[in-house]
Amino acid sequence: MQYRQFGKLKWRVSALGFGCMRLPTLDGDSKRINEPEAREMLYYAIDHGVNYVDTAYGYHGGNSELFLGRALKGPYRDKIRLATKLPCWLVKTAPDFDRLLNEQLQKLQTEHIDFYLLHSLSQSSWTKVRDLGVLDWAQKALADGRIGYLGFSFHDKYEVFQEIVDAYAWTFCQIQYNYMDVDEQAGTKGLQYAAAKGLAVVVMEPIMGGYLANPPQPIQELWDTAARKRTPADWALQWVWNQPEVSVVLSGMSTREQVRENVASAQSSGINKLTDEDLALIGRVRERYRELRPIPCTQCAYCLPCPNDVNIPHNFKLYNDGLIYSNPARARALYSWMEKPARAEMCIQCQECEEKCPQKIPISEWMPIVHEVLGEGKAYRS
Repeated sequence: MQYRQFGKLKWRVSALGFGCMRLPTLDGDSKRINEPEAREMLYYAIDHGVNYVDTAYGYHGGNSELFLGRALKGPYRDKIRLATKLPCWLVKTAPDFDRLLNEQLQKLQTEHIDFYLLHSLSQSSWTKVRDLGVLDWAQKALADGRIGYLGFSFHDKYEVFQEIVDAYAWTFCQIQYNYMDVDEQAGTKGLQYAAAKGLAVVVMEPIMGGYLANPPQPIQELWDTAARKRTPADWALQWVWNQPEVSVVLSGMSTREQVRENVASAQSSGINKLTDEDLALIGRVRERYRELRPIPCTQCAYCLPCPNDVNIPHNFKLYNDGLIYSNPARARALYSWMEKPARAEMCIQCQECEEKCPQKIPISEWMPIVHEVLGEGKAYRS
C-alpha cells in the first residue's frame, strides 16, 4: 500500500480509503447489508494496508454505522482511523449536536471517532449549523475526546467552499473530485486552496459513483489507444492520485473484486506518476465525453443571472449527464433535490438568457424539455 501525508498531522494515510456507502446488500434492499460479504471485503482492505474507513449517519438507512460497530469490534479497530459525519439536515436545535454524536458513538461501539465531519455542507446548511454554534460545540467535543479532528464534506459552489475553509482551523475536508469534475463544486481550485491552507483533502466520487468505470463505446475506443492498458476505473483513480494535494481517495466498493482491483490500483499509485501522454489521453477522454452532450452548454454561466432565478447551466448539466453516463435516474434524483426556483420548470421563456449565450443555445426551448425528462420522467430527447 502507498501512504500519503494527511494535512498537517504526523500521520500517513493509505492512498485508498474504504467508503461504506455502497456495501453489498441483500435482495436489492439498500438497508439490508450483506454483512458476511461486507466484513470479508473490509478485512481484506485493512489486511492490505487500508487505514482510513469512512461512513456516515445515513448510509444504508442508518445501518452502515451499526455494521462497522460490529465489524470493527476487536483488533481491527486499532488498525484504522474511523471517520463519520454529523447529519446536518437533522439538526434543528443546538442540543441535537450532542444527541446525534452520542448516538453515533453508541452505534459504532466506540468512545472516540477519529475524524468527524459536518456532512454535505452547502451555503444553507453551513449557515444553519454555524449560527446554532456548531464550532463552539465541536471544540467541546474535541476537548472531551469524543472526536479527534474536525472536518467537513462539501457540495456547493467554490465561493461557498472558500468561505467555509476560511471560517475555522479545520484539519481536513472532503470534496467530490474526478477528471470530469475539475470545474464542478470545489473543483481543482478548491483542492489546491484547501491544501495550501494546510488541510488534508479527502476525495469522494473519484469514479463518479462508478459511472466512469463503464464508459460508452466512443470513450472506450479512446482508452484502447493507450500504450499502457488500464481499466477505465484505474485511469480515473490514478488521475486523482497523481495530484500532490490529494490525501486519500475514497471508494465505495460493492464487491470483493472491486476491493481487490482498487487495492492493486492504490499499490501502484503515486504523485506525478502519470506521463504527459497519459494526461493528454485523459484530457481527450474528458473532451469526448463533453462532445456527447445533447445540449452544447459549456457551463460558462454567461446566461446568468436569470431574472427568474433558474440555474440554467446546472439544469443543462444534469440533463446531459443523465444521457452521456446512461443514468437518468441519478439525474432525476439530483434535479428533485434542487431548490424549486432554480429548476427548469420555473423558466418563463423570456429569452433574456439567449441573447447572452455564446453557444446560441435555444434555452427557452430546452427548459421545458429538461423538466419533462428530469421532473416528469419522460423519455430523453437527444
